[in-house]
Amino acid sequence: MKTFAARRGEKGFTLVELAIAVVIIGVLAAFGVPRYLASVERARAAEAFTYLSTVSSAQERYAARMSTYSKDTKSLDIQMDAPEFFKVGKVAVPKGSKSLETGWEMTLTRSGKAAGYGAYTVTYNNTGYDTKKSTIPDEINPRAK
Repeated sequence: MKTFAARRGEKGFTLVELAIAVVIIGVLAAFGVPRYLASVERARAAEAFTYLSTVSSAQERYAARMSTYSKDTKSLDIQMDAPEFFKVGKVAVPKGSKSLETGWEMTLTRSGKAAGYGAYTVTYNNTGYDTKKSTIPDEINPRAK
């Protein structure tokens, strides 16, 4: 059996040293990966908020000119591509409103894989972001406090 003094000339790591390094990397990954996935999903969710905020502003301009809200986004004064990670819903009359003259709402639904968050929704209406009808988890919601 070689003693420590005899092993000084040998190069390399022992199995215990490698095992400790693997455990440390595993622990760091266990904490880091979920946070990384949440931040990526938060960035994707921001796409929905940006899209709906733009629609909301355009709806207000349309209502100022026409005395009613638009029934679709094609007649608004904006040109933008549909969101990459969300399915765009139709403009609808919300509960409590009788027609598009008094209100509107639109919902985007997350499409594709959402890093374990499922098909959450983001809803806007004539008053802005609707927290009651949106199902986006707070941890990925760019609007959450």
